[in-house]
Amino acid sequence: MFSIEKLKYTDSGNFFLLAGPCVIEGRDMAFDIAGTLKEVSDKLKIPFIFKGSFKKANRSRIDSFTGIGDLKALEILKSVGEYFDIPVVTDIHTTEDAVMAKDFVDVLQIPAFLCRQTDLLVAAAKTGKVVNIKKGQFLAGEAMQFAAQKVVDAGNHRVMLTERGNSFGYSDLVVDYTNLPVMQSLGFPVVLDITHSLQRPNQTCGVTGGNPEMIETIARAGIAVGVDGIFMETHPQPEKAKSDGSNMLNLAKTEQLLTHLVKIKQAINTF
Repeated sequence: MFSIEKLKYTDSGNFFLLAGPCVIEGRDMAFDIAGTLKEVSDKLKIPFIFKGSFKKANRSRIDSFTGIGDLKALEILKSVGEYFDIPVVTDIHTTEDAVMAKDFVDVLQIPAFLCRQTDLLVAAAKTGKVVNIKKGQFLAGEAMQFAAQKVVDAGNHRVMLTERGNSFGYSDLVVDYTNLPVMQSLGFPVVLDITHSLQRPNQTCGVTGGNPEMIETIARAGIAVGVDGIFMETHPQPEKAKSDGSNMLNLAKTEQLLTHLVKIKQAINTF
């Protein structure tokens, strides 16, 4: 894997972790979550990247929470990275977002619905930051070669690909684990999103549902298949989260989950 400044434990043999809240709701919340995840990842020697969206542009309803203000949230992300000495990742939705966010974070993430947006991919590439492209719910793993190639052709080889499930009917997602080795064969690190993969979109209330009790099941299978990284969203009170609370992992459960995953990874490493 390419180097990311401030990413620790890269020689531990563990998977790497992108984790944090769906969206930055405030400074105290971000620091509390980052502090807990940093403590756990240090204990288990997991390379850790803190995740938080500075805004949410893809919402089902017009009254859904979108953020606390772009620059305010980006400043919080930068502060988290500096205080805990960890890299941070955030979503971008427009070419303007790429230019704005690049000075605050280490990794730019392309949302699944936007993974074919050429201008966005090229703008992210030109920042020189690591670009994490989430696979569209409508794409097969092999199709991600074209999204990644857009970034590479723009002069940036620092690409990650993330599996987050495929649409199954109108209101469910399903994870095809064969997508993981297929995307790895393209020559890029591959991440499994273990929380968004359990979303239940298109609910009649206009708020996406989820199936968080299956998070560990999804994650265990991903580690067993040999995924390079794990992505998850977590919150101390998912039921009160302002975005995607229905599929988040409770922050109190993160250490147990990650401990189990590290044990599986250690066993896989002996093969």
